[in-house]
Amino acid sequence: MSSNDKILLEFPGRILFVGFGSIGQGVLPLILRHIGIAPERLTIVTAEDKGNEEAARYGVKFVKERLTRENYRRVLNPLLGRGDFLINVSVEVSSVALIKLCWEKGAMYLDTCIEPWPGGYTDPTVPAARRTNYVLREEALALRAGNARAPTAVLTHGANPGLVSHFVKQALLNIAADTKVEAGKPSSRAEWGELARRLGVRVIHIAERDTQIPGKPKQPGEFVNTWSIDGFVGEGSQPCEMGWGTHERNFPRDGKRHDSGCLAAIYLTQPGAGTRVRTWTPGAGHFHGWCITHGESISMADYFTVRDGMQVAYRPTVHYAYHPCDSAVMSVHELAGRNYVQQERQRILMDDIVSGIDELGVLLAGHKKNAYWYGSQLSIGEARQLAPYNNATSLQVCVAVLWGWCGRWRIRISESSSRTRWTSGATSRSARRTSVRWSGSTPTGRRCTSASGCSPRTSTGTTPGSSRTSG
Repeated sequence: MSSNDKILLEFPGRILFVGFGSIGQGVLPLILRHIGIAPERLTIVTAEDKGNEEAARYGVKFVKERLTRENYRRVLNPLLGRGDFLINVSVEVSSVALIKLCWEKGAMYLDTCIEPWPGGYTDPTVPAARRTNYVLREEALALRAGNARAPTAVLTHGANPGLVSHFVKQALLNIAADTKVEAGKPSSRAEWGELARRLGVRVIHIAERDTQIPGKPKQPGEFVNTWSIDGFVGEGSQPCEMGWGTHERNFPRDGKRHDSGCLAAIYLTQPGAGTRVRTWTPGAGHFHGWCITHGESISMADYFTVRDGMQVAYRPTVHYAYHPCDSAVMSVHELAGRNYVQQERQRILMDDIVSGIDELGVLLAGHKKNAYWYGSQLSIGEARQLAPYNNATSLQVCVAVLWGWCGRWRIRISESSSRTRWTSGATSRSARRTSVRWSGSTPTGRRCTSASGCSPRTSTGTTPGSSRTSG
């Protein structure tokens, strides 16, 4: 057995996948490679036939049934029990509903984003504020009350949100070392926030540039992407959101504040796929990305907030700046022209990718060194060598799912069998696991540099011709 095939732990329960798109298909071989569990103790419940051949190859039960408000309990009840684990990598299946069901059954839970039921992202009859990730996060966090002894629930632990929060913590420690600031050993929200404030970090971009290209070009009436198209269209159609820093002086003219919750973020009355921001990565240099709403934009801003009594003394601006693969860029332009009505055909790029990388990291700006990027540069060739059923985009998510799964299960065994532990964006405690060591050979490596010409202030621009969300 090679180091790539090392069994990390034995799991005595059952594992239930809800959803089996590009991320589910990528995670399955990693779990079977690194978790001691027989394939017959895994079940997949999904709305489509996609991935059924992979499930058959590994001997995993495959159930094709779309989960709804009305049927999810009937379908999932026989598949969950005490000590089991539900991995939610679906779209349009409520995370809150699944967490509640898991707790009733004594099962653990993990997801990569907080999903609503259908329409929660895109229904134009719902006010824009109610379709934000801010509201979804507040609803999920409200589950904490009275459930301190419920099973573990790990929220939003994919690549981003998830892995990037660990990147930020390591980046802060690296900046402190390079600027001769004593960092100590921060272990609480207050200590991490104070370190970010002392370093002078004003803006945190989650900066991603995907350069993977297929052999076959995108065709008219086709949406092409390197990961879930339904997921991308859903989040791109939501209102643009960002954590809003205390240094900001020019409030966006179409910006709106929330009237309850942590108050760490704002939203715009236009979709994220219609809002561009300028950012930087080492490989691409400067580029314009879309300010797509993501959970980490809110959780990081909240986590690093420093308060003086009841007043907010410090908070960084945080947002996602995403340039997907060029085929997806053309697909989004076509989608916007269709007034955000999805194209008739979808194609997720996998085996047909001929070259390119996915460059994902965090860009911290405003400190003495101006700007600093820390993250992963993973090529399609490296991804294929490391794991089947993956590309350079999906593998960065899949290893974070595996890492979150293993880490939370180990904590549960070693500390308690009945205490709830939450990982929601930047609230994860470990800053040392910036290399995803759970997968043996590490697909995400440390790539650090400083970026010249990056402004520690936020400006947004509207894509000409884009439709605005109602609300």
